[in-house]
Amino acid sequence: MEIAIRNIGNSKGVVLPKPFLAQVGLDGQSTAIIEVENGSIVLRKPAQTVRAGWAEAAAVLSAKGGGDLLMGEFGNVDDAELSW
Repeated sequence: MEIAIRNIGNSKGVVLPKPFLAQVGLDGQSTAIIEVENGSIVLRKPAQTVRAGWAEAAAVLSAKGGGDLLMGEFGNVDDAELSW
């Protein structure tokens, strides 16, 4: 498929068809990683940050009453002897 390269101020740009973005999982993204590899311009999905969405998932779990400890509270008998 051939697309037009358009002037955007001092830069250039292209409009990417939505089906192409959907096919690679970029249709819901507001940013992408762009790189030049072997003479080609490559777009990639940004890597998710570590633990992305954990806070929201924990809030949902807690709201449903699922925040209880699985093993209950327990301590180590020998902890009192430790010095930090």
